[in-house]
Amino acid sequence: MSKNKETIQKYMDSFQESDHEKILSCLTEDVIWEMPGVYLHHGKEEFDKEIENENFTGKPKITIFRMTEENNVVIAEGNVIGSFKNGDVLNADFCDVFELENGLVKKLVSYLMQKTN
Repeated sequence: MSKNKETIQKYMDSFQESDHEKILSCLTEDVIWEMPGVYLHHGKEEFDKEIENENFTGKPKITIFRMTEENNVVIAEGNVIGSFKNGDVLNADFCDVFELENGLVKKLVSYLMQKTN
């Protein structure tokens, strides 16, 4: 596994454990996290606030189906299941596009599609 893919695997594993310190260690200081049409976060401080979104409870279950890499871009496709505080369940497939610099995530664009069944 390449250094970039190792960073993304560490990021995903840490996100599943809600381990802020490990997640943030995978990022550049000026990281950008965008979910088109939903939010755009700049820097580690804003990123950190989204790790445990106030609408959710517990830790998410993340399954990676595939990681593809070209140059300093890693695309991770997978599924995330999480519990909303109101009792609803998030069951969504995602495609995360990570741009890396020196083995750290510089930009993340997340695309999410909730399953209806």
